This record gives sequence, C-alpha cells and structure tokens, in this order.
Amino acid sequence: MRMPRTFLHSSISLAILTLASQAHAQTDAAPAAQAQPADTSGASGVGQTGATRADAVQTELQQVVVTGVATSGGVRKLDSAFSITTATEEQLKQAAPSSTADILKLVPGVYAEATGGQSGANIEVRGFPSGSDSPFVSVQMMGNPIYPVPTLSFFEGSSAFRLDDTIERVEVLRGGPSTIFSNGQPGATMNFILKKGTDTPEGSIRFSTGTGELRRVDLFYGGKIAGDWYGTVGGFYRNTNGVRDAGFPADKGGQLTATLTRKLDGGEVTFYARRTDDKNAFYTGVPLISSNEGRTIGEFPGFDPLTGTLMSGEMRRFTVEAGPGRTLNYDLGDGRGLKATVLGVDFAQTVSGWNVSNKFNYFDGDLNTIAMFTGNNPLAMGAYNATALATHGGTRATATYLDGSPVSDSQQVVQAGLWAVEKQLQSFTDEIRVSREWMKDNTVTIGGYFANYSSDDVWYLGNSHLMTAVPNARLIDVRLNNGVIVSNGGKEGPVNYAPVASYDGSNTALFIANEWKINERIKIDGGIRRERQKLDATVSNLTTGDTDNNPLTVYNNGTSMPTGSNTALTRTDSANSFTIGGNYKLARDASIFARANTGHTFVAFDDLRNAGTQAQVNNRDFLPTPKIQQFEVGFKTATQLYSAYINYFQTKFDGISFQQLLADGTVLYSTSGSKGKGVEFELALRPLRDLTLTLTGNWQDSEYKDNPRTAGKDVQRQPQLQYRFTPSYRIPLGDNELKLYGTYTYIGDRWADQLNEQYLPSYKTVDLGAVFRLGEKIELRVNGTNLSNELGLTEGNSRLTTGGTGPINARPLFGRTWEASVMYRF
Repeated sequence: MRMPRTFLHSSISLAILTLASQAHAQTDAAPAAQAQPADTSGASGVGQTGATRADAVQTELQQVVVTGVATSGGVRKLDSAFSITTATEEQLKQAAPSSTADILKLVPGVYAEATGGQSGANIEVRGFPSGSDSPFVSVQMMGNPIYPVPTLSFFEGSSAFRLDDTIERVEVLRGGPSTIFSNGQPGATMNFILKKGTDTPEGSIRFSTGTGELRRVDLFYGGKIAGDWYGTVGGFYRNTNGVRDAGFPADKGGQLTATLTRKLDGGEVTFYARRTDDKNAFYTGVPLISSNEGRTIGEFPGFDPLTGTLMSGEMRRFTVEAGPGRTLNYDLGDGRGLKATVLGVDFAQTVSGWNVSNKFNYFDGDLNTIAMFTGNNPLAMGAYNATALATHGGTRATATYLDGSPVSDSQQVVQAGLWAVEKQLQSFTDEIRVSREWMKDNTVTIGGYFANYSSDDVWYLGNSHLMTAVPNARLIDVRLNNGVIVSNGGKEGPVNYAPVASYDGSNTALFIANEWKINERIKIDGGIRRERQKLDATVSNLTTGDTDNNPLTVYNNGTSMPTGSNTALTRTDSANSFTIGGNYKLARDASIFARANTGHTFVAFDDLRNAGTQAQVNNRDFLPTPKIQQFEVGFKTATQLYSAYINYFQTKFDGISFQQLLADGTVLYSTSGSKGKGVEFELALRPLRDLTLTLTGNWQDSEYKDNPRTAGKDVQRQPQLQYRFTPSYRIPLGDNELKLYGTYTYIGDRWADQLNEQYLPSYKTVDLGAVFRLGEKIELRVNGTNLSNELGLTEGNSRLTTGGTGPINARPLFGRTWEASVMYRF
C-alpha cells in the first residue's frame, strides 16, 4: 500500500504549525493562563486508594465520554444520547480479562468468544448476524481505528491490540452516532484511551504470576517533561505456557508504548507510538462427548476439556509441501501473534470560536496465523483404517506412531489441519473535524474521514494430520499393503487451498452533524455521512498437482498451488448513513434518550477473493452492500444509592453475505437478513457505605429473515439471555484497605450455525478476586476465574455443517485459572 503523502502531511501540519505559533507567542513573555479543554483523559488510576461510596458516585457523575461525540471536548456520560459502557483501569483489572476481546464481557449486548487465546476471537453484537471473527466491532486507540477494516479472514480487530498499564480507560459505544464518525461502525466501537503525563510524576511496576507458569512484568511512568510538554512510557513483557499446556510457551512477547503531549491555548496535541512483538497460541476445538441432541456435553475419555489441547511438541515444527521440490517449515509456537507498529497524532484546539480536531493513525504489522484447526469428529483407528482401505484398495492397513510402535484399532483418533497464513497489514487513517456554535446553543460539525489500507496474504490451508485424540497428541503413520502411504510423519492430507493475494482499499467519507440545545432539559442532535469505498485485488489462480509425482503417496496428491497467473478484481461502492437522537433531562443526574440510525457495511477483501470473477464481484445480489437500521430508547441515572443505565433496542439487517470455510477447503455461501429486539441493562446498588452490587446483561430476540433456508431461525452464536452479577466489598484498615469482589456469569443457550442444528448449551461461571492496598505505594492482587471448572462451550465445529451426538470437536471454556500480582507505585 502506498500511503498518500498529501494526507499524511496535512494531518500533522496543523499540529506542527500550531506548536510553532505557540512557541513564538510565548517568547520573552510569561505564559498566559491556559483555558483547559474538557478532561478527556481523567486520572491515571495511580495512587487512587481509599475511595468512598461518595467518591465513586461523584466520579461517575462527572465522567466524560469522547467516543461518538461530535466535538473533541466530549460529553458527560449521563447526558449522552446513546448506549455506551466505560471501564476504568481498576475495573479492567478486576475483570481479569484473558484477552482484549474478553474485556467485552463487561458490555451488555456483546458476546465475545475469547477461548481461542489472546487473538482470533469471535465477537457478536446485539442482533447483528455474523458467523465468525468480529465484523461489527471496531477497535480504536485514542479515537482512531487501529486498522480501518474490523475483520478479514484470519484477522479481527482485537488481535491488533494488547492491554497493559498504559491504558487509562476504555469506552465501548454500541450503535448510536458511530455510523457517522470515524470508520462508520454500526455495531460496537471499543476506544482505548492512553494515559497522559500530568504535573504530578507517577509510575508503577507490577509483577504477575499464575496458571501456566505465568511470568509477567508491567511498567509505567509519566509526568511533566518541561514547560507545557508531558510524556509517558510503559509496556509489558510476558511468558506463559497457558491454561492449555502444549509443551511450549503459549504466549511470549511484549510491548512498549509512549506518548508526548503538548498543552496549547484552548487545547492540546498528543503524539503516540506503540511497538508490539507478541506470539500467542491459538486454540480451536477439543474432543468431547455430545448427548441428548447436543443438550448435554461431557468429557471425552482420557481428555480433560478444561486444560487439554491436541497441540504437542511432536508436531510443533511442521512442514508444508507447497509445490514440487518446495517444502516450507513453520512453528506452532508462533501461533496467532502480532508484530506491529502504531503511530498516531491526536490534536484538538479551540481557535477564535472554532473547535478543530484531527486524529491520525498509521499501522504496519504482521498478523500471521500458524495454528491447528480441527476437522472431522473423533473416530476409532480401526474405522479410519477401514475407510482408507475402501478408498485406496489393499487388504491390510498398518498404523504406527512416529517411533514405529503400533497403534491399537481401538485408539480414538482425530484429523486436524496444521495451517500457515502469512498476513501483512498496513493502513493509514485520518479524521478531521471542525465545529462552531453558529447560533446560540446550536453547534455544527463538518468533517472528513480518509483511509488507505492493504493486506498481502500467503495461505496454506488443509495440510491435515492424523493424531491421537489425547492431550498433547501423538502423530500417526498409516501404510497399506498395496504400497499406498496414507499418512507420512502424521501428514494425511494435502494443502487444499493456497492462494497468494494482494489487496488495496481506500475509503473517503464526508459528514455533517448538528447539535441543538433547545433548553436546559432538551438536547437533540443529528448527522449524515456519505462514504465511498474502492477495493482492488490481485489473486493467484490455482491448480492442483502431486508434489512428488508418486501416486502411492496419497497424502500429497491434489495439492493446491498457484499457476503463476493472477486474476485482478475491483469493486467500488457508495453508501449513506444518518443518525438522529435526543436527550431529555428528568433531573440533573437522570435523563431519558432516544436514537435512530441507519448504517452499512461494505464488502471486504475476502468477498472479492471468494467471488472469484469480476462478473460475480459486480453481482450486487451475490455480494450486496448490507444495510442496518437501529432504534433505541434508554434511561440513565446515578445517585448515592443506585445507578441505572437501561435501554431497549431494535435492529434490522438487509442483504448480508455469509461464507463458511469447511475442513476440505470448500466455501459455502448464503445471503440473508435479520431482525431483532431486546433490553440491555447496567445496574448498581450501594446499600452500604462500602458495598456495591452490580448487575449487567441483556435479553434479546433476534432471528434471520429473507432466506427461506434460515428464515425464523435464531441468529447464530448469540445467547437470548446473558447477565453478570458482581458484588464488591471494601474493608478499610486504617491507612490500608482490603477489597473483595466476584462475578457470577450466566450465558444462555445458543446455536453455532445458521440452520440451528449445532446446539450450544447454557453455562455459568464464578470468578473471585481480592486486592490489598498498603498505603498508597503497594498493592497485592489475586484473581481466580471459572473457579467451578464449568464445562461450557463457546464454539461448535465451525468446519462442519451439521451437529451430532457422540464424539465431537468443540471449543470449551478455559478451566480454573488464577493470577497474582504485586505492584509498587512511585
């Protein structure tokens, strides 16, 4: 991708010129008193101890959110006319998320399947139909998308972000005005706000240990540099074998983040940079026993579904036969990692009544996937041999381990692909806004959003291996007495899909929004957006062949490989979005709101590749531009005794295309719509001075429409009911304090597929934690998750089209885990 230099220069020139003019104005003069913008960063969280109920309520009443707001100054959360959930640094630590996606368990209306590890989550948003990944969740840092497309094959936005102590808070906006601003996400937007330096220097160092021999250190320091310059630096390094021990580190790597802030008259500019180099194991299904039409899930004999994984040291380093005489080596230890650089500028200033803001972001990273993907359900070795004989002839099959010892016919075995996907992503995004009160209490905002992005892909899918259905599986060789080699070194299937592709995309959007404060009680806002997207793809044409020209080695016959020629594909789309909403104050700290919007999603790179021909790419019935309509009404209030954020929503989807990739490389297509309605709630009760009881969750009724095969079926992967009850109790101990907290989570039953044939039962978990603070310097914390060792499924077998009873592959929750840390603040 070629980043447009004009946009790059213009995005930072305004900040540079302003810095120069500020420096000139202050030469030989005492600094004038500076008008401070609304506090969009808040306290860093360092040194906050002994918070009383009154302190907590006051903080909540004054909380400002910036996501989805037209002007850079933000708006008080209680006065916002949309659904937004916020979490401070302390709330994030109490939640003990296993990954970035797992943070979304704090957000009603969102269900994150975070059991794949640090990366590769599936995330569903209230009534939005999605089959995998996270097409309706955008991940932002400082108000700008890290990568402007929320999901691609083998990439979803949360995979490009790692949580550490440089994060001050997160804001998660659902629907609302997000269809107008930034990348126009109609679903959910996670916006991570970095800590900024303040006049008071502060720092921390935190050591953590836990399940899987976790060893982690987090560092942060921030403060004033000189004059009006402030800075921060921090990051982490971590090494762990994980809950599911594969015999090699599951997560290994680190991250470094820095910010540089310059205070301006009526504003500020912040430069930020982040470098991440992290390797993360990716977990897919494990063998289980399904009974009672999938309503009951039990342990597969000899396999602990809470801690086991099929991955093992024996298969860690595997080979891919990419073509005749071309063998590639890969390491499962590289997993689904992130090696990336993020650079950004966040500028906001008020000049002569004009509010000007510009957010720039540049991302360059490798997000490769070197992982195991389960295929068919478990079966006995004897049954596998019988099928091999029926397919390839012969009268006797011999199955051995790699050391030559025999495999019993009764041994349960599975087939799993060792896949290698190399993915290089690059993007540039820039959003500029100009706002002004053009008449009393009426502010207009005009802006533009520009994005250029690319993805260079090399895939090797299939590569099936035969292995025992036990934790840390052993590979199996199979030979027939007619000379046919069915499995060699465990490899029993060829690479069945090996495209090489380069993609480039660009988006240009213009928007205008207006906010009108009618009186002290009523405020309304609205906006429209016009966006154009252009995609170009160059995809290799494929053929199949025998990599060793030996028909008896059936494991590499029919290998997919590029022909040397390519197909060029292109697509251009345009769409409009709008929003209108309003807020009515019942009292100073209580209000009701209503919001309606229409939005859209565009086709993505993978849609072009899957279409295959320009004629299919141009077919708007085959590849439609989905349209989304949303409506919600809500109530917000906060008092010393309780807080309540409740809203009712309706969603309607038209024309969304689904693709499902099967174990043999086949891609299934379908197009449908959906409709849904539901209630989301965030409730808190403070009956005693140091006791808080919190209940969050949602109920929804969402189903497919427009497609005769799926109409009336429940939208896949989404529970009709989910909730989380979290009590916390603070015990003052003089200058010290002890805080106890826990969460009971209930996730209702779901369907893994559109046809509602793969049933996923409901499950419930219990988490507990405690934090002991010694004065203002030392903090000891311990968290335990899934303490009841609940066997709950987050995903069925996504590479099969039907459900089943008996042995299956599915992805369950992680078993009981614990983590302890000690932090020193300075």
